[in-house]
Amino acid sequence: MAEPRRRRFLRPPRTLRGRLIAGLLALLALASTAIGLVTVSELHSFLVAKVDQQLTETGGRYAASLENVTTHGDTRAQSTGTLGVVLREGDVAAVGIVDGDADDAAGGDPDDHPRFGPATQAVFAALPIGAGPVTRGLGRVGEYRLVAQHGRDGDILVSGLPLAPVEGTVRRLLLVELLVFAGLFALTAVGGTFWVRLALRPLERVTRTAEQVSALRLASGEVALRERVPDTDPQTEVGRVGIALNLMLGHVEDALAQRQSVAERLRGFAADASHELRTPVAAIRGHAELALRTPEPTPEPVRHSLRRIEAESLRMGAIVEDLLLLARLDAGRPLAREEVDLTRLALDCVTDARAAGPDHRWRLELPEEPVLLTGDADRLRQVLANLLANARVHTPPGTQVCLALRTSAESVHLTVTDTGPGIPPDLTPHVFERFIRGDRTRSRATGSTGLGLAIVQAVVTAHTGTVSLDSRPGHTAFEVRLPL
Repeated sequence: MAEPRRRRFLRPPRTLRGRLIAGLLALLALASTAIGLVTVSELHSFLVAKVDQQLTETGGRYAASLENVTTHGDTRAQSTGTLGVVLREGDVAAVGIVDGDADDAAGGDPDDHPRFGPATQAVFAALPIGAGPVTRGLGRVGEYRLVAQHGRDGDILVSGLPLAPVEGTVRRLLLVELLVFAGLFALTAVGGTFWVRLALRPLERVTRTAEQVSALRLASGEVALRERVPDTDPQTEVGRVGIALNLMLGHVEDALAQRQSVAERLRGFAADASHELRTPVAAIRGHAELALRTPEPTPEPVRHSLRRIEAESLRMGAIVEDLLLLARLDAGRPLAREEVDLTRLALDCVTDARAAGPDHRWRLELPEEPVLLTGDADRLRQVLANLLANARVHTPPGTQVCLALRTSAESVHLTVTDTGPGIPPDLTPHVFERFIRGDRTRSRATGSTGLGLAIVQAVVTAHTGTVSLDSRPGHTAFEVRLPL
């Protein structure tokens, strides 16, 4: 668990606000680091230069006073920590350090004359004589700025001043800068967050408007697209985006209004045409039936034509009824609301399907208890009948068709499954559209009108349910989910 959390923590921010704040803090950190490095480096160089100046001004007087170890010069003018070393024939002959005690002028105590090991003595011996001050580490006494020069009788005098005060001053400056920069970093984080949030409010309003528009159901129905971006100042980037988005929303609103107007006119035409066609179709069918019942002898070709007229009028009547039903559902007319026994509907529909398709193998899977819900019994019966008829018409004889009914905590699941050849993949996304037929040759052998599955989806949607399809060779399943 720790590794994913660490990765999320190290992951750069993804929002614009987060990136702006992170960039602001990163720039502040870089600027603070650069300022700190420059000031610390400059102060260190300045203090070292002051030490070199002081070392040069002393002229090695303290080291010269140590040439005769029985005589000690006045050390009151020497800075605390001043080092004097006398090298005679390559070896350290005398060493003294001014520690600021009262005994410095009298020769000092043993602590004022430390002993250096061979490594430190080698450092003294390697110093360039007559050159400028150099920095060397002298073991336990720390780093010194050292300068070597010739003394009396061939001695070499080494004078030095400690760098510990310089390092202490630099460390104190570094600590102060760290505290100041940390405080500035915290204040910038808080103030920057507030300022960036305030500056991005117009962009948030644009985002909120886009989210509100995206939540609207624009696919069908009348849409009131009133959302607009309030920020339309052409002098700002967000204002120009707002102007462009408002123009786009206006064009979309006009297009949706035109589409809705055309759809309403089409639905009105379909409803009126279906209603008007019912009467002549019924009249044609009635006259055909009456002519077939006449007792007078009729030539067989005429009787065959009359039978074809009767059959086609029946099929045309079914199409008209389907179109009228779809028009009523599109218009939002309410369905009947009564208690429906889906178990009984499933039994009746499978019995009818078995009589219509005896060459198929029919199965029915029902729960032990009756399944009841509130809905329109006639329309739900039509859903089951259309799904079973679709499986019977579009599968060869011997195909197994199963109607399964089961319930869950909140919905009822009706599934019609067959073992037929399946639906072509290019047709699957369009099976619930109107006048989509599996028979691409448009022959009438199957009797399909292309409206059965469209009616299924319309009725299920009117019951606030959903219908889905899963098809592959050897397995096709239509699943209807209805809320309890």
